[in-house]
Amino acid sequence: MLSGQIPILVLKEGTSRESGKDAQRNNIEAAKAIADTIKTTLGPKGMDKMLVDSLGDITISNDGATIMKQMDVDHPTAKMIVEIAKGQDQEVGDGTTSAVVIAGELLKQAELLLDQNVHPTVIANGYKLASTKATEILSNIAMKNIDEKALKNVAKTAMTGKNVGGVTDFLADIAVKAVSSIVEDRDGKKVVDVDNILVQKKYGGGITDTELIDGVVIDKEKVHARMPNEVKNAKIALIDSGLEIKKTEIDAKVQISDPSKIQAFLDQEEETLKSMVEKIKKSGANVVLSQKGIDDLAQHFLAKEGIYGVRRVKKSDMEKIAKATGAKIVTNLDDLSSKDLGFAEKVEERKIGDDRLTFIMGCKFPKAVSILIRGGTQHTIDEVERALHDALKVVGVAIEDGAIVVGGGAIESEIALELRKYAPTIGGREQLAIESFANSLEIIPRTLSENAGMDPIDTLLSLRAEHQKGNKSFGVDALEGKTGDMLKKNVIEPVRVKKHAIESATEVATMILRIDDVISSKKSKSEGQGAGPEGGMGGMGGMGGMGGGMPPM
Repeated sequence: MLSGQIPILVLKEGTSRESGKDAQRNNIEAAKAIADTIKTTLGPKGMDKMLVDSLGDITISNDGATIMKQMDVDHPTAKMIVEIAKGQDQEVGDGTTSAVVIAGELLKQAELLLDQNVHPTVIANGYKLASTKATEILSNIAMKNIDEKALKNVAKTAMTGKNVGGVTDFLADIAVKAVSSIVEDRDGKKVVDVDNILVQKKYGGGITDTELIDGVVIDKEKVHARMPNEVKNAKIALIDSGLEIKKTEIDAKVQISDPSKIQAFLDQEEETLKSMVEKIKKSGANVVLSQKGIDDLAQHFLAKEGIYGVRRVKKSDMEKIAKATGAKIVTNLDDLSSKDLGFAEKVEERKIGDDRLTFIMGCKFPKAVSILIRGGTQHTIDEVERALHDALKVVGVAIEDGAIVVGGGAIESEIALELRKYAPTIGGREQLAIESFANSLEIIPRTLSENAGMDPIDTLLSLRAEHQKGNKSFGVDALEGKTGDMLKKNVIEPVRVKKHAIESATEVATMILRIDDVISSKKSKSEGQGAGPEGGMGGMGGMGGMGGGMPPM
């Protein structure tokens, strides 16, 4: 910047800046690149991605959230798009790919409006109006009649396209039973905390060996061979401290001058451990689970008393066991009493594959259950876990909201139709943005048809004609390769999946549209190898040379 002939440095040397239309274009291109990458995974005929990390570990999946988490994106705008997928996955479990694809299309349509000199703020306002109206339309056409069959169809729809084709029915059954058993009523509302379902994976067997266990399964074995393999009418003590001699907080040295004192010192340690086991026995417990370690000597005393012991149980597992059995987690053994114990009909050790697991079954309050996933390869097990995660989440959401809609692009086509009727009532340039929003939503049926090898233009025209006639549940039947009634095909999704996808895509698209300046600081030399000889800009993937545009994704 010059004032007369004197250069004025506002930004730090090495900082690069891009503003105006160039900044907007580059941000939009980055978002479109991410959306185009993930678009081919959408729907039952979607393709998989193989992701190889820096250590050479391979992930094969078509789950949007998984792909997004594994992709090591560097562009700041691309990172914002990745955040949508993470948020969608965390909140509703499904619809991650849809959310990203809609966001990319919203920005693509906005680019066309920017070329017509429509101001970004006007586009953003139009998009927000359209998003609010879309949510309203969703609520109006949602179906409220949810029974077990509908829930099973919701689970199957969420798993469609994952590599679990032949066993979708089987896994959907498990998902519905698991979620139904942990539903809680709070203040007259149904609440489902999917974290109460503990999922364990064990290599070996087939997918159909996957089972739902009415209780908690922990990936731990008993600590001593002489402990019982099975304890009936188990009274369970949960201890978050260790059954071992504590080390002092400060550095301390014990000097023993008389050799006979060594034995006395060891005897004292033994007595301390013995008294710990006595306290457990006195409480009436016959199973003890410790969050920390159990000393070898303590293991011997526990085995002698016929008490089943497990050590180093994860905190999250301890909480699930506490919820399932009614036990209270105790820190100090002196406080342990019979009131703190949980109850289960049976605690046993079973060998699954090469490992031994502890099964806690027949719980007093079965508000925590477990699913043990089996599969022929590690990649299969991981994909089954991802499919089940989606299914459990969507079934939980459907139970909580009590509202479902049809999938297969039918709902997006219906909202697009209604938005086109709504746009003229707003008028002004916002009308153009609302119409662009309607076009953007049609990217879902369009992509579903493309991925199924159908003609996207013919498909869209067919869907528009059907929805004009009032056939609200008509969508893309990718398996048959034609349009059809998605309700009859049992393609059903929770309202929240669609609502959240539209809202989050709109939020990120409007945020990106409003950016007209990208200022990238240079990275200091101390910040790793990314920095070049002059301190470089390794941090932002070298957004440098911004006059020539950001590098491709």
